[in-house]
Amino acid sequence: MASKRKRKKPLSLAAGRPPKANIHKPTPTLSSRTTRTLIRTHHTLQKQLARAEAAGDTPLAEELQAQVEAQGGLRAYQVASIHGQASERGGDSSRVMVDWLKPVIKGAKCERELRMLEVGALSCRNACARSGLFRNVTRIDLHSQDKQGILTQDFMARPLPADEGERFEVVSLSLVLNYVPDSAGRGEMLKRTTQFLSDAYPSGGSTEGGNETLFPSLFLVLPLPCVANSRYMDEGRLTEMMRALGYSLCRRKLSSKLAYYLWLYDASFVPQDGRLAKTFKKTEVNPGRTRNNFAIVLE
Repeated sequence: MASKRKRKKPLSLAAGRPPKANIHKPTPTLSSRTTRTLIRTHHTLQKQLARAEAAGDTPLAEELQAQVEAQGGLRAYQVASIHGQASERGGDSSRVMVDWLKPVIKGAKCERELRMLEVGALSCRNACARSGLFRNVTRIDLHSQDKQGILTQDFMARPLPADEGERFEVVSLSLVLNYVPDSAGRGEMLKRTTQFLSDAYPSGGSTEGGNETLFPSLFLVLPLPCVANSRYMDEGRLTEMMRALGYSLCRRKLSSKLAYYLWLYDASFVPQDGRLAKTFKKTEVNPGRTRNNFAIVLE
């Protein structure tokens, strides 16, 4: 059994933002190792299932769906996801964003009521909700089971803002991008974030008084292997892609498992016709057999 596990030791791209289970507390007996295994296996099966369905391979799709159900289906995945992201395990990534924003907001007199769009929201009681920094937090998720606090909605199908009143100071994609099943879809998601950000702030990252501003911005969290051990992606390439969209990196933190970024958006950097000055195809940048296949295509 030990040798079998050793052969199957892929670097995980796991931890896509999960749906919220309709339970108050996760099963307390789940160990960290069991939690990671459940999440990793579920993601792997879901990706294989998506490929089989896209290829029209019905027998394989049915076999993979049976494997998903055999490991406990969606409910087991939900329990593992919430348990793995419990606060006692340091799983609330919004704490990092709050730590970055709080001193800047306090140091500058913010006359506007700050608004945030949280894509893939898991909880209405995370650090961001408790911080008091935002007067308005719009939370959406594909599989919300908190109908009062989290709207069931696909970000890619969310209506575009009609005016400034429908835009946000911050858009959060915490462990969401890696859950998009294909590289082109990830690029489209990043492009779409720019359309939801406020354009009421001066460019250049500072106010008229010279104080630093971090608005409007994108809070992006990825599993570390996405940028540290992918054959198609690294931090340099990610930064180039974000620059092409009008983003500049203003905060960064790497943990043993996650990469946290805060990207400041400057709409004046992007041509008015919306065409990117540079496109990015799926190109190998880090060869090696042990690399994973995470990629982003931006066109």
